[in-house]
Amino acid sequence: MDRAAMGQKPAATRSLRKNATDVLAREREVAKTKAINALLIRPIAILPTEVGDPIRPFALGLWNEIRPLLKPDISVTALRKVMATYVHSRSYQIAVARPGSLRHDINGAPVGPVSDADRLDAQEKYEGLKERDGSRSRKSPPPPPSPTSKAAVIRAGLLKLKDTER
Repeated sequence: MDRAAMGQKPAATRSLRKNATDVLAREREVAKTKAINALLIRPIAILPTEVGDPIRPFALGLWNEIRPLLKPDISVTALRKVMATYVHSRSYQIAVARPGSLRHDINGAPVGPVSDADRLDAQEKYEGLKERDGSRSRKSPPPPPSPTSKAAVIRAGLLKLKDTER
């Protein structure tokens, strides 16, 4: 039985600390990777191609290997934008932030662990995305204003009256 039928969240949206398994691509990630590959002269193996494929953190400097694969009629800016939508996505950030996650080369082979600093940075980005999207519980409303003294209320009323008379 699949996760949705069992009422469980997909792996990509579970807590970063509770589940150290692979983050699996959903339709939105596959669409982003198809957009990336459409700009290149050949697809790159590190990207998930189907729903359920793992999302793998990129090796540092991978841009230098991807950039030469750009189709001649496509701008570098277009590639940068579509790559940014993928690497700044929630699922990619979860994949980087997971304990024990590894970076991968252009062919999808692991090349080394994600550094602790990069893992922490990804966790912070993920938390920021949760807050921005409203998936984190809302902050409590601001406390009510403190009660003001009777003298302060009268003074404020008199000052307001003086300002309107001028």
